Amino acid sequence: MDAYVILAKDTIENYINEGKIINLPMTLPEEMYARKAGAFVSLHCFGMLRGCIGTISPTRPTVAEEIIQNAISAATRDPRFPPVTKDELSALEYSVDVLGEAEDISGEDELDVKRYGVIVSKGMKRGLLLPDLSGVDNTNEQISIAKRKAGIREEETGVRLQRFEVVRHF
Repeated sequence: MDAYVILAKDTIENYINEGKIINLPMTLPEEMYARKAGAFVSLHCFGMLRGCIGTISPTRPTVAEEIIQNAISAATRDPRFPPVTKDELSALEYSVDVLGEAEDISGEDELDVKRYGVIVSKGMKRGLLLPDLSGVDNTNEQISIAKRKAGIREEETGVRLQRFEVVRHF
């Protein structure tokens, strides 16, 4: 595990075991203090998704602080799952995706499901899907899932498409 994943793991274990948010460690790589970025923390248990929460744009002063907040949310506030329990901690697998800047695209042909994540928006509705996800094999499927997450009907037109790259940490 690299420093990004260790931070997410330590954050969740401390929060679940002690009920406290960890202090920002001072031993992380410099880029984790110097950079602001959106980040997603994903949890898997026995190969199945157990939680995934993140931010498209930075909401905290550093990517390290972004990871701390999103790790706690992934473990305790993902509406698809009950909060992680102490008994599950030893079985969790972690990944952290640090998002690059989103850029507008004119259509599906500018996507690649392995390389780019997608943001689909219309009005106040917005859905995001990370790149290179198991079971997402083509861009049409990628856009369709992001639309569902946003509450945008499949046949709805006039949606804004954006793509972004991530650096995935395991």
